[in-house]
Amino acid sequence: MRSKSQKSSFRNLKLTLEYDGAKFFGFQRQKNRPTIQAALETALSKLFNRKMKISAAAGRTDSGVHATGQVVNFKTDSRFPPGKIQKGLNALLPREVAVKEIEEVPTDFHARYGARSKTYEYRVLNSGVRSPILNGRVYQFPYLLDLRRMKKAARRLVGRHDFKAFQASGSSAKTSIRCIHRLSIRQKGPLVIFEVKADGFLYHMVRNIVGTLLEIGRGRHPAKGSRGPTAPAYGLTLTEVLYGR
Repeated sequence: MRSKSQKSSFRNLKLTLEYDGAKFFGFQRQKNRPTIQAALETALSKLFNRKMKISAAAGRTDSGVHATGQVVNFKTDSRFPPGKIQKGLNALLPREVAVKEIEEVPTDFHARYGARSKTYEYRVLNSGVRSPILNGRVYQFPYLLDLRRMKKAARRLVGRHDFKAFQASGSSAKTSIRCIHRLSIRQKGPLVIFEVKADGFLYHMVRNIVGTLLEIGRGRHPAKGSRGPTAPAYGLTLTEVLYGR
């Protein structure tokens, strides 16, 4: 029988997840709808044979959004080695979700509040012909784009600004001021790839920025203080979350 001190000795484990968000209604748990959080907590509960919940997630990705670098943490008093937990979870999770990495972290580590920056990638198929292989991973945009004009507009967004114009309604953020560290646009064949790294993001912020830059690229200029249409969720992927100072 374990002592009281042993019973209270919880470990904090950090998971890096990859998932295809097409079949899920976002990350956060919702009643009677499949979500990444529900799938993960179900797998954890089966693995540890008790009801389990995660402590936090770095980003509450929307319905249809993908991830290659989502970070979550949970606490357990289990002595299972991390590698065994990873193997067990990957055997229990849906095929669309996988634990890429696992590590034990300090007990005060918090996947959301400890994040120093997040990086999202948005992929656009700039072609009049759809790609069945990339279906659900890219936004097909058939109009001719002026990348030079788009990059010039993107440079004005880098730095600390009030991004209220790029915030969708329904946001609970206390402030709309954010700092974009990097906003790059590159072309790879018919693909136009946007990469945005910031200290935080507002609701639909990346998708609204991409939609606006695409309008500018095709020669349309949204009125000052307004934005273009919101780009669809399925072109967006959370790729990296950084921690530390």
